[in-house]
Amino acid sequence: MVTADSTQIQPETLARELVDVASERKASDIVLLDLRGVSIIADFFVICSGSSERQINALSQALVERADEMGVPTRRIEGSSASGWVLIDFLDVMVHIFAPEQRAFYKLDELWKEAKPLLLIQ
Repeated sequence: MVTADSTQIQPETLARELVDVASERKASDIVLLDLRGVSIIADFFVICSGSSERQINALSQALVERADEMGVPTRRIEGSSASGWVLIDFLDVMVHIFAPEQRAFYKLDELWKEAKPLLLIQ
């Protein structure tokens, strides 16, 4: 359970809200994976693609801002828009923002194929 001060945000609630933000910001190929029972590193992955460095950067900023508004801390951010892969760790929810080329190369969706897909937005 993600906690912030006296407020408790359920991980799935946070993950779905982050999917909404990504969709509003025109991310493509958005996937929400339920990792409960499959992995101990997180309960949910949000995976999406941005079409340019600028969009990946804007998506990263918007997601961090929305989580902050919900009282959820950002544990860490790895990668960069220039590298084509940004990982944002919100403890129980991890967001992966890819450039299309890096997403095709790393095939994270396939790597976690045992996870249950809860949402797919093309």
